[in-house]
Amino acid sequence: SANIVRLEARGNIFIPPSFGELASGLEGEGRMAEPEEIVSFIEKHLISNAPLHGKQVLITAGPTYEAIDPVRFIGNRSSGKMGFALANAAVEAGAEVILVAGPVQLATPSAVSRIDIETAEQMYDAVMGIKDADIVIGCAAVSDYRPLIVQDKKIKKSDNERSTLALTENRDIIAAVAQGKDRPFVVGFAAETDNVAEYAKGKMQAKHLDMIAANRVGKDLGFGPDINALQVFWPQGEKTLATALKSHLARDLMTLIIERYDAKNSTKNS
Repeated sequence: SANIVRLEARGNIFIPPSFGELASGLEGEGRMAEPEEIVSFIEKHLISNAPLHGKQVLITAGPTYEAIDPVRFIGNRSSGKMGFALANAAVEAGAEVILVAGPVQLATPSAVSRIDIETAEQMYDAVMGIKDADIVIGCAAVSDYRPLIVQDKKIKKSDNERSTLALTENRDIIAAVAQGKDRPFVVGFAAETDNVAEYAKGKMQAKHLDMIAANRVGKDLGFGPDINALQVFWPQGEKTLATALKSHLARDLMTLIIERYDAKNSTKNS
């Protein structure tokens, strides 16, 4: 009718009626859709209009553990909370999300495909095996080194006051992603105890990242707590995200990532 056309012209969206028994006792088209159908219609509409609809986002989160012997390892204090919050924020933005997670005790966010790993080499293989990501966010605190030799039996304490553990360098995951052909939009993280901005910008340039999010770590900072603050840098600018719950911070960061991702694609396609 004219009223429906007028309402649609003003931006209203109509959920089509179902076929079935009507209030008049007759059957035909005009029955109100079932609640489940209404919810499904709304969900599909929201998803189809989400900024990352049809995009794949790959996120790494948590620490990696590098075995020394069957009971000892080299690791770090990363809780994985920021990476998991980013995965949830990416889902809210409509993306298909793959989360490569180190050893953390966190529930998988809804609608996220999770790959559990333990070592940096396992994380490298998992990330490099995913070829279709549009955005890659390296939030994991990956161990820079691993023991050169992993003992197959527990190392016993000796009478020597000192012992030496030979290490070898792990491959840089986020730098490898940024060097790939037809590379995705690549976001790195920098956790620093001092000179945060300087080190973060240097890492962004050296690894050819599109963006880097930096935070100070140390006592009661960064790893573990539910709150955090970030300094975000990209080649043309920077922005500070003030201290907030990591869930809120993740949404703000994801909004910024989407803005820069769209800006880069607009430049590429122009």
